[in-house]
Amino acid sequence: QPGAEQGGCRGDGASRLPLAPSPRRRTASQCKPEPPLLRTSKRTIYTAGRPPWYSETGAPVDEAFVIGLCGGSASGKTTVATRIIEALDVPWVVLLSMDSFYKVLDEGQQALAARSDYNFDHPDAFDFELLVSVLRKLKKGKSVKVPVYDFTTHSRRREWKTVYGANVIVFEGILAFANKELLKLLDMKVFVDTDSDIRLVRRLQRDIMERGRDIVGVIKQYNKFVKPAFEQYIEPTVQVADIVVPRGGENFVALDLIVQHVHSQLEKREITVRAALASAHQGQPLPKTLSVLENTPQVRGMHTIIRNKDTTRDEFIFYSKRLMRLLIEHALSFLPLKVSDFTVETPQGTMYEGKRFHRQRITGVSILRAGETMEQALTAVCKDIRLGKILIQTNHDTGEPELHYLRLPKEISEDYVILMDSTVSTGAAAMMAVRVLLDHDVQEDRIFLLSLLMAEMGVHSVAYAFPRVRIITTAVDKRINEEFHIIPGIGNFGDRYFGTDGPSAWCESDGMDC
Repeated sequence: QPGAEQGGCRGDGASRLPLAPSPRRRTASQCKPEPPLLRTSKRTIYTAGRPPWYSETGAPVDEAFVIGLCGGSASGKTTVATRIIEALDVPWVVLLSMDSFYKVLDEGQQALAARSDYNFDHPDAFDFELLVSVLRKLKKGKSVKVPVYDFTTHSRRREWKTVYGANVIVFEGILAFANKELLKLLDMKVFVDTDSDIRLVRRLQRDIMERGRDIVGVIKQYNKFVKPAFEQYIEPTVQVADIVVPRGGENFVALDLIVQHVHSQLEKREITVRAALASAHQGQPLPKTLSVLENTPQVRGMHTIIRNKDTTRDEFIFYSKRLMRLLIEHALSFLPLKVSDFTVETPQGTMYEGKRFHRQRITGVSILRAGETMEQALTAVCKDIRLGKILIQTNHDTGEPELHYLRLPKEISEDYVILMDSTVSTGAAAMMAVRVLLDHDVQEDRIFLLSLLMAEMGVHSVAYAFPRVRIITTAVDKRINEEFHIIPGIGNFGDRYFGTDGPSAWCESDGMDC
């Protein structure tokens, strides 16, 4: 989330939309404390998490709320967008700019652009097909790739940015209301109305200082293309706006009305998942997608050691690692494996007729922090495997899991994914992690959920929501207590493994204290 803005409340906004009052405390004109952060040496993680966006069936319930901002060039749309995001004070807000969707220019168009003779303000300059496709997927909760446009070279950069996880999408652009398919995706339409002289001054400053243009070229382009396009394509679309904001980002009254309305809509969409999981699937047989490691005397002996509250940390780590290695090897046996005949020469100079493996690409994803302990066993078995991480914490006010941090390898959609967590009780965190993978287009039957210990409730919850996910564990305990801890269980795995005592800032797994 952006930092806090300060300022008094000035101006008045013209609204065409009935706005319900909101119980939220902050407005666009009020100061806010700094957002809660978790800082490391390399990155900053926002600790305001994303609550569930799906039901106990695993399917998304509500689409993201999309705010469309339209207005002339340099009218202050980005400033309005930024201040709306700041005042909303909710996590997982995405700002999507129409500027990213300019079409790729051919050589002739590049030459025209260099002479300021190409009309960037005409609807034909934008790739509406790609824009509508990206916004539609993002609204549905999917991960999307957004092009990065270079205004200096008038071209798209090679690297596109990945955007995911929007509860609210703020979409801004000069022609945001000019396409019928785009309008269908907008839940709220805001027109930013700024005096033309002010817009010209801002455009001169921006294009000269930020985009390397000369003043003659900027004025020429403004008179030839920008002003006529505004009058022909942009200004008429004010008729479809729900709210008109005069003076842009300085109009705090209008911004407050927008924020109140968005909050009222978000409050209607709140979802509870864990309570539904706790009351479902009782007494049902375990699903066929579950595979439990054979309970040999060796496996049962190791479980006895790690479940014993008096086991030392060193022994706990040692035998946990042994179980993890067995679990990983067991899980790999379920992966489809292509084998072909292959002959090699031995060091003794004789030929050996054997087999060669042709494995599919595998990615390991750990649910932080306890799931990360399984990465070493995975990398010891799978050479050059790619790793990702998901941080999910329990909100102690709501009891719901929340997504806080996500880092997945690129192009994961065709991979087999081994999702790792040390323990699974209700299945709430595991379900959220699986939903994240599905939103990144990983196929459900290519997801393998691995855990050292699971409760029957967690097994049922995951299998009910995602019947094609393979669930693999070393043991299944029958029940959980009122605090959602597995009984008889293993205790707080992360605390015992890492040697930390009591509650920490990290969520061990669903059902464990944070």
